[in-house]
Amino acid sequence: MKVAILPGDGIGPEVTRQALRVLEALSLPGLTLFEGDVGGAAYHRHGHPLPEETLTMAKECDAVLFGAVGDPTCDKLDRHLRPEQAILGLRKELALFANLRPAKVYPGLEHLSPLKPEIAAQMDMMIVRELTGDVYFGDKGTRAATDGSDEGWDMMSYSETEVRRIAHVAFRTSRARGDKHRVTSVDKANVLETSQVWRDTVIAAADSHPDIALSHMYVDNAAMQIITNPGGFGVILTGNLFGDILSDLASAAVGSIGLLASASMGERQTAHGTFGLYEPIHGSAPDIAGQGIANPMATILSAAMMLRHSFGKEAEAARIEAAVEGALADGVMGRDLGGEHGTEAIGAAVLERL
Repeated sequence: MKVAILPGDGIGPEVTRQALRVLEALSLPGLTLFEGDVGGAAYHRHGHPLPEETLTMAKECDAVLFGAVGDPTCDKLDRHLRPEQAILGLRKELALFANLRPAKVYPGLEHLSPLKPEIAAQMDMMIVRELTGDVYFGDKGTRAATDGSDEGWDMMSYSETEVRRIAHVAFRTSRARGDKHRVTSVDKANVLETSQVWRDTVIAAADSHPDIALSHMYVDNAAMQIITNPGGFGVILTGNLFGDILSDLASAAVGSIGLLASASMGERQTAHGTFGLYEPIHGSAPDIAGQGIANPMATILSAAMMLRHSFGKEAEAARIEAAVEGALADGVMGRDLGGEHGTEAIGAAVLERL
């Protein structure tokens, strides 16, 4: 089991270090870690945010554990040299089309959510977002409108092939969640032809997964239901645009991005499972980098997702998640959660409960 470790910029190396402590404590046979430069750190050392040697290493591994990228000293560089291009380049070169983002409110932390505590307590969902299609990747441009003013246009499209492959990811993810065997496909099929193709294709794909209950919901209703009835969702399956918005909405409802992990996956199969890139959803936070106060729990939980989805290590993933939940229940919290525990102390607390 080979893992490419890409700590990146800002707090990336700090939080990644704690995730590595957890992985090493599990003493998994055959686990080999390789570290590479990415983002602003890579630009300063190699002249590019995604050096060829880093990309080659990632391709040769079975999974990638990613920290964060973003460096204010690189803000005036040409766009293709800025740190953020590294993660975009990795997604493209590694053909990662499926983004998995869990959103869960942990017991005792309901007060951190902007939702009413009794509603926040229901939230435990997984958003499966198609990552490489939709309006973000369609043709776009500007032109003169009929009244002579400027007009912007963007093409939204999905092929049956693109929808089918992400649908299968959602159904498999739902099955792996145990008792939450339900998928809600979110679209706007009442007004968009793209969404009608999406819905028809998802329905056809569901025939291969008869154990999963499939339902459909328009995106505007889905946004309302995430806020008013989050317990009604298990897995949400949706496209790039809608998924971008809904996943941020769900993460805000949790109360802190310091707890939120994510996975980006494709179709490539290794000897151990499905190749994927795993990262916390927060950024590099350069304003607190080096101070030892960043919350590493999202990165630790990303490592748990990696063990589950790329290596089939369900028991080990569950152990990590239970250790994080135990630490939180015992009041081990970073400043993002209103606590005073630092990065090292949080990592040590998770290790103790592991």
